[in-house]
Amino acid sequence: MDFSQKDCGATIKRVLSPNSDHVVEYIENHFNKTWASEAKASLYRPHPNCFIAVIDQKIVGFACYDATAKAFFGPTGVSEEARGKGIGKALLLHTLEAMLHDGYAYAIIGATNSAIPFYEKVCGAIKIENSTKVYNRLIHR
Repeated sequence: MDFSQKDCGATIKRVLSPNSDHVVEYIENHFNKTWASEAKASLYRPHPNCFIAVIDQKIVGFACYDATAKAFFGPTGVSEEARGKGIGKALLLHTLEAMLHDGYAYAIIGATNSAIPFYEKVCGAIKIENSTKVYNRLIHR
């Protein structure tokens, strides 16, 4: 899949390792430290499992996989000012396609909270009861 400027106004790119700290800073500033910590697991590897949406050389969104557990999609987020343009959809589908190419037959979207309707609409996601048990070891929520 090619998600380019014409689709959502952003270019979706796999993070290049030298940009990893910049992505962590973006996540901390626009979301929270917990997501930034989770994203580090997918960023700090030779071939990062994290994608960013970029407009005019500025990060406006991100999506990771294999951060907290194998086959888990997330964390993911789009800057408030960039929402409603299809960037979240582009990041989700781009990341799911990368997971498919890595050999995953399915993905688990952890801790979706109010985003369930978005995932149902965009990729036909179905709820898995008790799927948040992986997060039981969190000491800060």
